[in-house]
Amino acid sequence: MKFLFVFLLFALATVSADTEQPPYSGTIFIAPDIITSEDPTAFAALKKSGRQKRTMYDRRANGWVVHQAHLFTASFKVAEKSSRKSKIEIQVNPEFTSEEAEKEARYYSEVIGRLPASLREHVETVWIHRGNNDYGGGNNNLLIHTGRTADYLRAGILEETFVHEATHTSLDEFHANDKDWLKAQRNDPGFISSYAQKHPLREDLAETFLLYFALSYKEDRLPEKMKTLIQKTIPNRIKYLDSIDFDPYPVAPKKKDL
Repeated sequence: MKFLFVFLLFALATVSADTEQPPYSGTIFIAPDIITSEDPTAFAALKKSGRQKRTMYDRRANGWVVHQAHLFTASFKVAEKSSRKSKIEIQVNPEFTSEEAEKEARYYSEVIGRLPASLREHVETVWIHRGNNDYGGGNNNLLIHTGRTADYLRAGILEETFVHEATHTSLDEFHANDKDWLKAQRNDPGFISSYAQKHPLREDLAETFLLYFALSYKEDRLPEKMKTLIQKTIPNRIKYLDSIDFDPYPVAPKKKDL
């Protein structure tokens, strides 16, 4: 089995005065209202599936652990005529009671339901643990440490963090090393963030995609100067992402249907 896991470092975003440098340090911090708790969710239902042994990544252990996890099946609505997957297994660490586990599974399923359908496309499982540790994406999974959630909520970036991590999960494998994406990366004036610049293969797509998504579907939630700066910095990456078959449901219809 191939194990790939990417963690998002929690750092403050700053705007650089040097235009030759990336304008931001990290993109999830710069526009906290791209998706909010008031936006629609595709989450439809949660079903208990008992307890079974599961191998889960735990940031506190910095490795893989095996638990008799609380299991739930989260179901999500899909756009009309869509063939995209609509179910995710939620695996909750047994350090939670049964009642606590169900509450956590339901809460995060509702948040994940606010993500565009294409970002849930390859999410097969969600791991939920205690601990104030970074969220993660990759491995056909989203990793959640509930102690970190309060930080993201205070900063207003819970959904933005999930967009970043779900990009790792559902888009990286197909696009991060695509020759046309790498060409766009080379031809653009620069990277959108220093985090992307430091990790061009691992983080550039996830750092870029959140702002591309905002420009495409939530343009009114970005300041004009920010929109201009994004378009100036990564025009070829934007063009590449425009070319993929992206399903933003429940956020908006597909562009071709607008």
